[in-house]
Amino acid sequence: METVMRVTETIKSFREARLSALRPPSEFFDHTRISRPADLNQATHRISYNTRYFSGNYGLLVGILAVYALITNIQLVFAVLFLVGGFAAINRFGADPIQVGEHVITQKSLYTGLFVIGIPLLWFASPFSTFFWLVGASAVLILGHACMVEPGIESEYAAVQDSV
Repeated sequence: METVMRVTETIKSFREARLSALRPPSEFFDHTRISRPADLNQATHRISYNTRYFSGNYGLLVGILAVYALITNIQLVFAVLFLVGGFAAINRFGADPIQVGEHVITQKSLYTGLFVIGIPLLWFASPFSTFFWLVGASAVLILGHACMVEPGIESEYAAVQDSV
């Protein structure tokens, strides 16, 4: 019961902290505010402002890309579930040594077997390429959007408010 309460509180605090920063889709996808920046200074200013202003939307975008990466790489999901499930099963059921014929199977030998099978599975699932794809795709989408969308009129007041 206590665990359920903690999970509920964690979800509630996440919703209050992160999801309250989401801007409406009509504002995030406003095609009338899209323009090419005149110079690098203006692009830097836009990126600086828009990454703060749309931070909730960008976090959601990264989350959607991560789910897409996992859906398209089933081998990676299987390898991670195999390793995590193996750890859980060994911790739960393999604490005491087991006698099988003349062989004694200890917790150490179970972990060794798990690593011998799990690490090659994980290696062939290419987690590094998936991670770097996620970083690259997120960077291109976020920086492209932040650079091309003109800040609203409230950005001029934000600069004045920061200096006060």
